Amino acid sequence: MIMAGDIGATKTILALFNKETGPGKTIAEAVFPSGDYPGLEEIASEFLSHAAHGIPTAACFGVAGPVVNGQANITNLSWNVSVTRLRSILGIPHISLINDVQAVGYSIGSLDATDLKTINEGRPVKGGAKAIIAPGTGLGEAILLWDGRGYRCYPTEGSHADFAPADEQQVGLLRHVGRKFGHVSWERVCSGIGISNLYDYLKATGDYEEPDWLKEKLAVAIDPVPEIFRGAMEADPPAEVCRTTVKMFVSILGAEAGNLALKTLATGGIYIGGGIAPRVLDLIIDGTFMESFTNKGRLAGLLRDIPVRIVMNPRAALMGAAVVGLGMEG
Repeated sequence: MIMAGDIGATKTILALFNKETGPGKTIAEAVFPSGDYPGLEEIASEFLSHAAHGIPTAACFGVAGPVVNGQANITNLSWNVSVTRLRSILGIPHISLINDVQAVGYSIGSLDATDLKTINEGRPVKGGAKAIIAPGTGLGEAILLWDGRGYRCYPTEGSHADFAPADEQQVGLLRHVGRKFGHVSWERVCSGIGISNLYDYLKATGDYEEPDWLKEKLAVAIDPVPEIFRGAMEADPPAEVCRTTVKMFVSILGAEAGNLALKTLATGGIYIGGGIAPRVLDLIIDGTFMESFTNKGRLAGLLRDIPVRIVMNPRAALMGAAVVGLGMEG
């Protein structure tokens, strides 16, 4: 039996798996509000005390942040996670920390057709590199490379590279966000954090009216992003400022996904993970995403041949951590 976890700034999901059931089925599972606990050790200890299945032989946790020398500081959460400390407190002999988008990468081989939404069929190359871009609270990116027997997934921090505007509206966005933060990364404009920045910019231009009903909802919202999504996707009629915000986000996501495809030569495919893409699916499949994805000058043809799929299964990161954990156990 192994323990796997999907550790995020908002919530932590822990589960137990074994080789017989594989990464697709849990023995026990629980969800915890991350901010209510001082660290992962306390959550994992509480989970194991209630699971009543004994101590796992191995554990793998996908964490939202870079992992260096067995340690990680969780992005947007004041946690430091350490393999050495977890091993000592939990009594589990084999523990691994991997980046959460890296965990999604390890799930790809275990996902079926119902877990994926194809945006572009393309012409995949057998054994070709694959890459993942995952907008959620932040933005994650990872690369999958074929080693002759299977794919190995490697994390990156590419989302913190410099944002490159593609048109005059985005030039204005760059200036607006730059005045607030100094450095403008892709994460600042292509994530849950980014959605708020895009909305604030469009409202600041004075070109878009904020309806009274929307203003009232945003005034009391702890997180404005769900309200912006509802204003764009569910309101009748949609709020133009919300609709434009989401379409701008989709265009920026397409551009950075295309950048990632070029930098990794991802002829095996690009996968879009994270929690945002499934929520705005209608605006991704309307052509806006692929227009930006392929807008790469002389290499547009290469981009058109790259398959693009959205990971629709919200448990992908947990499954990927289980894949790694089960391999450790064996």
